[in-house]
Amino acid sequence: MTHTLIQQLPKAELHIHIEGSFEPELMFHIAQRNHIQLPYHSIDEVKQAYNFHNLQSFLDIYYAGAGVLLHEQDFYDLAWAYFEKCHADNVVHTEIFFDPQTHTDRGVAFATVINGLYRACQDAKNRLGISSSLIMCFLRHLSQEKAFETLKQAEAFRDKIIGVGLDSSEVGHPPNKFKEVFAEARRQGYRIVAHAGEEGPPEYIWEALNLLHVERVDHGVRCEEDNALMERLKADDMPLTVCPLSNLKLCVVNDMRLHNIKRLLEQGLCVTVNSDDPAYFGGYMNDNFTAIAQSLELSDQQLKQLAINSFKASFLSDEQKQMWIGRINAL
Repeated sequence: MTHTLIQQLPKAELHIHIEGSFEPELMFHIAQRNHIQLPYHSIDEVKQAYNFHNLQSFLDIYYAGAGVLLHEQDFYDLAWAYFEKCHADNVVHTEIFFDPQTHTDRGVAFATVINGLYRACQDAKNRLGISSSLIMCFLRHLSQEKAFETLKQAEAFRDKIIGVGLDSSEVGHPPNKFKEVFAEARRQGYRIVAHAGEEGPPEYIWEALNLLHVERVDHGVRCEEDNALMERLKADDMPLTVCPLSNLKLCVVNDMRLHNIKRLLEQGLCVTVNSDDPAYFGGYMNDNFTAIAQSLELSDQQLKQLAINSFKASFLSDEQKQMWIGRINAL
């Protein structure tokens, strides 16, 4: 019954890095198309390389893979492959992170990246009935000055980008490093999110709330270490975009039975389920739902609540949110 319910539930995904959905087979295909020599000789070698041990070793592989993306069609193909996974998992709305600096620093034009992704978003709406938005993330291991350059580049594509976020290596790069660029992004009308409290401490979540004025906290699982923070998140009904399989793969938790998403849900926090970098972390949306449903013995009502939260926390209109929540409640 649980498996059937997970499949039936309409879901919104709010924490997905499109570069992190790059499956080895597609990576090899695009590398060959672009005449790029990968440091791996086979798809199996790539899969072996995915046995990383922390966030940084993952990011090293992640950036190497992104290096084969050169043309608009490459970015379209990357996004389209993800949308097909969404369709299979009944993900009906997704708000996709992309990392322009990963590509512009390699000499790929901002327009090449955004136009390929946006075209796939339009086709997903028309052909699969999946709505989507694009969220541009700043790489936190780079400088705020670099983030300002990226924000400037985005001006020509303002109608294609709904929000800005903050990702990459968390430890040693607190949100306060980007206070001014987020203030400017907010002034320009972007929705605001940021990664905080995955490997970084609860203080980073406080900074994301108080200095960046985020509308969602990406990850946020370390909030439990600070009771006052828990109360703040609950009082603000602040969404957390939790990524269970990612947390397991990066050793944020060592056993899925120890994951705190069920406790956070039971304490009234607006937690959501997401796949993060599914090609690297072993699963897309329904894989994440199934993992926590089994390991944490979630009830059908809790699974429904997680799906409801995903729409509540989304940047959809209130009318669209209510439509999807109504469909969930009818199951």
